[in-house]
Amino acid sequence: MASNLKNLSDFSHIQVGDAKQFKFGIVVSQWNAQVTGALLNGAVEGLLKHNALESNIEIVEVPGSYELISGADILLRNKDFDAVICLGCVIQGETRHFDFICDAVANGVANAALKYGKPVIFGVLTTDNLQQALDRAGGIHGNKGEEAAITAIQMAHISAKYA
Repeated sequence: MASNLKNLSDFSHIQVGDAKQFKFGIVVSQWNAQVTGALLNGAVEGLLKHNALESNIEIVEVPGSYELISGADILLRNKDFDAVICLGCVIQGETRHFDFICDAVANGVANAALKYGKPVIFGVLTTDNLQQALDRAGGIHGNKGEEAAITAIQMAHISAKYA
């Protein structure tokens, strides 16, 4: 697997714009808190590293990954965000519940972006086990939360340019 070979959160090959002018919402799942807390830290650090103002970052916790959809919708319906980042973690279990949740969350995040015409970033880990999640939440493969923050900054710039 290619991810075994590298840190997936390497942004040295791209130009990330300044985030100072943008307002970001972060919706984070409380389920699998060890993982989602690390994703949240990575996202906030990623935004701040690119000059986002702390006062322009609003964090909302929701019970689980499925509720990320409603959380994003509530934020976009009630406030003027330039981008919303959805952070969660769904780990494969013994039933098909994993498949239904992953599919619903991916579709819901995409639908929220289309509904509001704003970037809604899918920062949800869908892994086979806890170790894979930890490896992608600040472990050997980087931090998907930071990747989501960089994506949000890039998409906010694109959205502002073509609005």
